[in-house]
Amino acid sequence: MSLFDALPGGPAYANETPPDLRQRPLAERMRPRTLDEFVGQEHLLASGKALRLQLETDDTTSMILWGPPGVGKTTLAKIVAHTTQATFIEFSAVVSGIKEIKQVMAEADQAASAGMRTILFIDEIHRFNRSQQDAFLPYVERGAIRLIGATTENPSFELNAALLSRCRVYVLEALSDGQIVALLHRALTDKERGLGGFGIASPEDALNVIAGYSNGDVRRAYNVLEAAVRLAASAGQSSLDGQMIADAVQQKTLLYDKSGEEHYNLISALHKSIRNSDPDAALYWLARMLRSGEDPMYLARRLVRMASEDIGLAAPEALNLALSARDSMDFLGSPEGDLALAQAAVYLALAPKSNALYTAYGAVTRDVEQTRAEPVPLHLRNAPTRLMESLDYGKGYRYAHDEEGAVSDMDCLPHGLIGRKYYQPTDRGREKMLQQRMEEIEQLRKQNRK
Repeated sequence: MSLFDALPGGPAYANETPPDLRQRPLAERMRPRTLDEFVGQEHLLASGKALRLQLETDDTTSMILWGPPGVGKTTLAKIVAHTTQATFIEFSAVVSGIKEIKQVMAEADQAASAGMRTILFIDEIHRFNRSQQDAFLPYVERGAIRLIGATTENPSFELNAALLSRCRVYVLEALSDGQIVALLHRALTDKERGLGGFGIASPEDALNVIAGYSNGDVRRAYNVLEAAVRLAASAGQSSLDGQMIADAVQQKTLLYDKSGEEHYNLISALHKSIRNSDPDAALYWLARMLRSGEDPMYLARRLVRMASEDIGLAAPEALNLALSARDSMDFLGSPEGDLALAQAAVYLALAPKSNALYTAYGAVTRDVEQTRAEPVPLHLRNAPTRLMESLDYGKGYRYAHDEEGAVSDMDCLPHGLIGRKYYQPTDRGREKMLQQRMEEIEQLRKQNRK
């Protein structure tokens, strides 16, 4: 009997065959038991690749498996345990507390002195806060446990640096449609663990539809396939059709977390598509975020920002359009207001681009922060009292409307910054005319100075 048999949740071993396997979901039944059965992650598991070498050399370094749902993180952890003949204990940070995990680690520490090896697998490890993560450090450092953490969130943001420095991070990728179709074929024909006993066939295009809806998540694909096969069996049909799959799918769920990394990845894609003048990509990323449940007003605010940052005075009407789109969304709500956001996104993508204003304002703020805060020059000050007038407030001020072209050669920057040029317009859109106007103003200044 294992030292850990009586612990909460009980142990799980990679090589066990539960007697109630047929009662478990298809994704659990079809879970690969060896690396030969595992599909995907060739960048880690192909011959000579990092994770494959770690398994083959029995390297006991702890690891973090980072990737989207349904790509095999738990399965890989169980295969590691089976390959190394270690006791495998599985917890989920969603339902388990750090206190019970500390108890397991303390017993694993005792077992290590007797030559027993323990793999502690923590699913959703990012759910533990940073102080709770510190509890793993001493046991990982002295090798009492081999920690395998699985997370869908970027470890750089969610795990503390001390724990990360003691683990290798492996990035798992979503499965391709072709890989998922191959796994679905396997499940349809496997009579021991899969759906082969139903005798239901499926045309290739039907499995492609399931793969497309799964977004690289094989667990989701298995769930849809199992539901579709049971629908076919109850209807007395021997093959899947499109309606059955549509009924099983119900609605496509997009991988998205409004406060997680995918949120920032998608808004980055939208912003950079607009900046790169690609209206098709801009529409795609906008629709993707809206369909994923993003707050439309957040997107409206970002479009307003893009109008100033990436277009600016090259097409100043872009800001008005973006603000109008925001007002339309506020007035109509979603989905009626979605089209106004789409209109703004396409216009921003097609508008001439300039970051001259963005660059100028950045240079100004650096000077404000890094240079001396000089007093306002006397000639730019008002003199509403006799005392202020006696102190030369306003002395030397030149009223522009009295000058030729309404431009004087008076300096308006603080003394230490005279001559600084912040705004450098491009030759795109309206800024080309602004550049000409700036040259005209400079000539008037020189003329009035003479």
